[in-house]
Amino acid sequence: MFMQTDATPNSPVSPHPVVAALVADLGAAQVIGDPTRLLTYESDGFSIAKAAPVAVVLPQNTAQVAQAINIIRAHGLDIVPRGAATGLAGGTVSVTPSVQISTARMRQIHQIDLRNRWALVDAGLPNLALTDALAGTHLQFAPDPSSQRAATIGGNVATNAGGVHTLKAGVTVNHLLGVEIVLADGSVHVHGGPTGHGIGPDLTGLLCGSEGTLGIITRVWCRLTPRPVAFRTALAVFHDSAEACKTVADIIAAGIIPAAMEMMDGPMIRVVEDAFHYGFPTDAQALLLIEIDGLEAALDAQMDAICMLAKQNNARSVEAGSDPARRTKLWAARKSAFGAIGRISPTYCTQDACVPRSKLPQVITKVAEICNRYQLLITNVFHAGDGNVHPILVFDEHNPAEVRRALEASGEILRYCVSIGGTITGEHGVGIEKLPYMRDMFAPDDLTAMHRIRRALVMNLLFNPYKVLPVDGVEIDVMHPGRRAPQ
Repeated sequence: MFMQTDATPNSPVSPHPVVAALVADLGAAQVIGDPTRLLTYESDGFSIAKAAPVAVVLPQNTAQVAQAINIIRAHGLDIVPRGAATGLAGGTVSVTPSVQISTARMRQIHQIDLRNRWALVDAGLPNLALTDALAGTHLQFAPDPSSQRAATIGGNVATNAGGVHTLKAGVTVNHLLGVEIVLADGSVHVHGGPTGHGIGPDLTGLLCGSEGTLGIITRVWCRLTPRPVAFRTALAVFHDSAEACKTVADIIAAGIIPAAMEMMDGPMIRVVEDAFHYGFPTDAQALLLIEIDGLEAALDAQMDAICMLAKQNNARSVEAGSDPARRTKLWAARKSAFGAIGRISPTYCTQDACVPRSKLPQVITKVAEICNRYQLLITNVFHAGDGNVHPILVFDEHNPAEVRRALEASGEILRYCVSIGGTITGEHGVGIEKLPYMRDMFAPDDLTAMHRIRRALVMNLLFNPYKVLPVDGVEIDVMHPGRRAPQ
């Protein structure tokens, strides 16, 4: 039997008493309680799952986050942390009566220490804003998700986000020195700091990737690394996607670790070219965008080896060079890919499995077979170098049967990737989208241990309830996340 938690359509809705309490303490400008305005907050980038919160709070500093938590807890509601909502797994959807605490107005850069290579920033600072602030210096914040123009640093930490250059540089946790977090009792804690996590358990590492289930991250100490000074960029075009995938594995097997190695399949090439006219051949079945960086003297030999491997795998053309304008254009094409999908469909679902590189050819073949069976259009653009595949399933959100087919196909893809030694997520997180597949990834004892950690830090599932870890006896229907059905 379903438990309905959202209001009956078209019925009058009185504001929850928590709204008045939050307004009295924080001010009307920092609280949203109007049902119409709350529709903006009903989903994140995983637009299949929609459920509006009771209210939204927009604090401006850590103290106000703590105030909001205490008020919300006193009213018996749950809390959903929210950044820019660029997430792709339903992590900011309110599956229970809850208040979202958004860090969107917490965007300050508190300090940049170039000498010791760190920056202290608010959790709501967009990733690209830190990159811009470091322009002209010799340092960078390396994680660069495709959504970095909007995605926040706090959100990057919450999902342990990756990006196109994480093959060599690593994901967010590799560039994280410390966090400030507000826990369920409103207390503020700092783990790590400018010098790293220090003595004792690595709680910074525990919090990174916890997807807002353990508290609200309010400030972040970011590790800054030297900015590469020399680059080579290659574009390899193939008649066959399997040969492109084999090239990826061969390059890594040869001992070359590019800064980035991205792949687009034929349908995605055509979508991007139709939208932006980058000059890609529309009859190609795959292309690899490969970048190496480092010392100028070593790059030409590495790039020659990469080009040779691509040609050995029957690349129809390989273009390599060091022109910064061409490099900028190629990476703009890669980061525009998801936006270009809007030309063929207003709605799509991006999957996020991670598989061994050597198995990429069979994964691409299997994904195509699954989507053909479910009668769905699919395109692929992904971080091929680290085996992080992003099949994009296109569907009509106004057709519930088609949405169901997309979800079922996604599940089959994820379970297949797990069966060959992969994982259900490489960088987008679990949220509610991938909850059913956590039991495919982990044994019951493993999940029990994770639940114990969560209970040690959070009372009564207060933060982001029913996310990331499956709860026995409860199933979340992502098409109706405001309802919970017993299993």
